[in-house]
Amino acid sequence: MDKKTMMENLAREAYEKGSFNGTWLYAENGKIVSKGAFGFRDADNQLPMQEDTIFEMASITKMFTATAVMLLAREGKLRLEDEFTKFFPEFPYQGAKVRHLLTHTSGIPDYDVAGWVAPIWENEKRIPPCSEVLRFISESNMERLCEPGEEFCYSDIGYTLLANLVEKASGVKFEDYLKKNIFEPAGMKDSGIYHTRRDGRPSDRFARNMILQDDGSYVPSDVSEKDAGYVNGSDGLNGCDYLYTTIFDMLAWDRALREEKVLTREEQKIMYTPGRLNNGKPAGADEDEEENGDEGYGFGWGIRNDEKFGLIVNHSGGMPGLETWFEHFVDTDRTLVILNCRDFSDIRAFVRFWDGLQAIAMDKEAEPVVAIEDIAVKDPDRSRWESFCGKYEHPEDDFAIDEVFMKDGELWANAFDEEGDGMTFRLYPIGEDEFGRKLGMLKVKFGDGCLMFSGHTCKKL
Repeated sequence: MDKKTMMENLAREAYEKGSFNGTWLYAENGKIVSKGAFGFRDADNQLPMQEDTIFEMASITKMFTATAVMLLAREGKLRLEDEFTKFFPEFPYQGAKVRHLLTHTSGIPDYDVAGWVAPIWENEKRIPPCSEVLRFISESNMERLCEPGEEFCYSDIGYTLLANLVEKASGVKFEDYLKKNIFEPAGMKDSGIYHTRRDGRPSDRFARNMILQDDGSYVPSDVSEKDAGYVNGSDGLNGCDYLYTTIFDMLAWDRALREEKVLTREEQKIMYTPGRLNNGKPAGADEDEEENGDEGYGFGWGIRNDEKFGLIVNHSGGMPGLETWFEHFVDTDRTLVILNCRDFSDIRAFVRFWDGLQAIAMDKEAEPVVAIEDIAVKDPDRSRWESFCGKYEHPEDDFAIDEVFMKDGELWANAFDEEGDGMTFRLYPIGEDEFGRKLGMLKVKFGDGCLMFSGHTCKKL
């Protein structure tokens, strides 16, 4: 199969349908099979996307934080079985070990990072440093979720704690430790830990993360009305985000792992092994996922085993206006990188593109990129649409459609998400009395005096 052309076509289709703006790279045995760039790296479409554009990686950073911890363990400056309180006595959760933090099994509360940093930015115009995380945790006085090792709970805060641990154990800044001990040995020449909202962007090669507005335009996430508080306020954290890199440097990372330039094969094996809960089950995998080959979460890596390709490890990343993916085929020497820095305008097209690249990497055919306009009924019967309009009752503690109305001959809805934030969207006809929306997989079906979605039946008021 011509993977190069297939991936290029898929990316082009997704870009044309407003659901990809970024770069990708796919390699086999260290040789690039397909790579490219579509779109722009700024909101005003003045700076075309380039293959060497530098992206924020979001949670993909976690694998590098975990690598730093492994290196310090090799140096004897910490042990995986050390309790975190050995280094930070003020940490209020006894029994949580370094290993627990790496595998998201420490039992610490699922802290609302946005709820902490956004008010500091908005009220004080200050970006709190990573070192303040410990004070925030202590002052929050929240009860732990569970005892260490009892449950898996994905935690950004846990990895910021690990970044503090790296600094404490090494005696140098987190950024400097990763540069000297990981990025330079791996040959990742364009990579580093940066805080671009706090310190500025080093060059215009750095892509902006861009938010889709109601009028169809884009704004950088750090000035968007909805997201600026969190995006700016969290920019001083480390460990869970703020690696900036390129598709080529991620390929260099792939080679460095295989050639043991940073981590030995034995150290990698430890990192690629799912954490174990106290009951013996793998951390981060439920029964359905295990049936699909997903085995859980190790040290900064999602882990799966495929019948054909063997061990595959990966991680995704996401911030407002940003999605990233890195997949490392351990046993079959393949790697896939996808970096996207604009909100998608159609979720179906976005998912088809994302899934399609992953399918091609595994020698499968990709499904065509399809937007909701492609599946919408072309000349629908609108004679009953007025009868669908009106207010509807709400399900409790869940997404709710509040009102359906007509505008410019089309059906629209006002709704609230689980957090109570309002939104308005067009309903596209996709079947008999059935409708979908652009930015979600929601399907709404109208019945006699009611509407049905996601297992809910809501009566018209």
